[in-house]
Amino acid sequence: MTSRTKLSAQDLRAAMTTFAGLLRSHKDVINRLNVFPVPDGDTGTNMALTVESVVDAFGPLADDASMDEVCTAIARGSLMGARGNSGVILSQLLRGLVEKFKSVAVITPALLAESLSHADVLARQAVVRPVEGTILSVARAAAQGANAASASLSKVVRGARDRAREALAHTPEQLPVLKQAGVVDSGGTGLLLFFDALCHIVSNDALPVPPSADSLDVHDVTGARMMPDADGSPRYEVMYLLEAEDEAMRAFRDVWSGLGDSIVIVGGDGLYNCHIHTDEIGASIEAALDAGRPREIRVTDLAEQVLEERWVRDAAAAAIEADEPPPTTAVVAVVAGEGIGRIFRSLGVRALVAGGQSMNPSTADLVEAVQATGSTQVVVLPNNSNIVPVANQVDALVDAAVSVVPTTSIVGGFAALLAYDPNADAATNVAAMTDAARHVASGQVTRAVRDATTDAGFVHEGDWIGVDADAVRSIAESVEAASIALLNSMITEFHELLTIIEGEGSTPAVTRQITEFVGETHPLVGVEVHHGGQPLYPYFFGLE
Repeated sequence: MTSRTKLSAQDLRAAMTTFAGLLRSHKDVINRLNVFPVPDGDTGTNMALTVESVVDAFGPLADDASMDEVCTAIARGSLMGARGNSGVILSQLLRGLVEKFKSVAVITPALLAESLSHADVLARQAVVRPVEGTILSVARAAAQGANAASASLSKVVRGARDRAREALAHTPEQLPVLKQAGVVDSGGTGLLLFFDALCHIVSNDALPVPPSADSLDVHDVTGARMMPDADGSPRYEVMYLLEAEDEAMRAFRDVWSGLGDSIVIVGGDGLYNCHIHTDEIGASIEAALDAGRPREIRVTDLAEQVLEERWVRDAAAAAIEADEPPPTTAVVAVVAGEGIGRIFRSLGVRALVAGGQSMNPSTADLVEAVQATGSTQVVVLPNNSNIVPVANQVDALVDAAVSVVPTTSIVGGFAALLAYDPNADAATNVAAMTDAARHVASGQVTRAVRDATTDAGFVHEGDWIGVDADAVRSIAESVEAASIALLNSMITEFHELLTIIEGEGSTPAVTRQITEFVGETHPLVGVEVHHGGQPLYPYFFGLE
């Protein structure tokens, strides 16, 4: 294949689509590398979603769309779809890159090199406190490499890629946290894939194949990984789109500078994508009201995100260490939270697989756990509706006879284990455990991550919601109100026992309010409280 000498609108579109595919395939690897500035474990996901928004913006365009149309889709799509610190910076890099392309029919080597430098400058302007050893360092190196080799388009894209690769390898020397963890910068890793995509389109260079995320040896950074709050780092990530006059943004930036860090503000012409890590959620949003009109507000608790990521990484798919011979029928259970893991082990579970609502285990994880039990008959408790289909695939992949009790909640799995007999065969256990789980009504309380219309009414992002097996049953401003309203809708005269499993975000005071409510309104219902430590869900409830 002959190398291209210029880039057309269709070539640019193909490069972005290829970039999106590379981010999808490398997402888990990039997430695994994330240890700075906050180990929220989702850099790959955020970058992938940002570029997916660009690909979505290409959808309505004709195959022969003009350069202006393609560039507008890239700039608008990346701005609207940017997620997280890395996604917002990436969107600014893309917007800066295509800004000068809109007025031309084809992109020359000189214009590409010039535009990479322009993108570098704009991205650094968007970050309130630029840090070297990050995606910004990789972007600058790429621009320098392109401008040092501007004789041909092939040399420009390869020069950018090669210098970006060198800069990425150097990031551990610039940031001590990366060196301590033994990794390169995650955002820079994602950006390098853009230059791999360009080299593929221009010169047909081979695309990189992602390594297994599990093969990466990420050293513990602080003995427990970096945690928000642990070292004074801000607890929350606040993001929104802000419609505001450009003149108002200087004052807005000044206000935000005093409210947190990892501040990135990108956009223009009356629309901005704003990102901050902060402990001052209210003040961060009020600043937008002074400047203009915020929308699509997203607030993420970084501590909860880190806890779930850490639990899944550290717990892995680990079997119980036991010297005794395997039972006739062993149980494998999917759990989230150390406390829940201890409870399940005390009830006889032979192997635990770490997972949660937002981090489901793979078929390979379950296969490994089944094989680790040493039993020829194994029962799997998925404990989540998303995991049931995955669990059903395991039997065909192992020598053991694997059965699935289709539990869709932790409390359902808890109830099933009360009927488990390790000395009975699998068929007997499946019948008894399925029946036990069927008699449990489950519920949970969490925080809404987006606006939605539900059976209980309209939910705003950030509301506390109570959810049973079928639908949202309660919406409230506090976790205790959502919990009490949920239980009030669930408890009937036929129930005898309420099991409460406390997770991250629960407090003794809230638990006491819940138990006092049950005691006053349903005095015949007994209450058991266990500490599960599950992330994202302060309370799991089970009614028998």
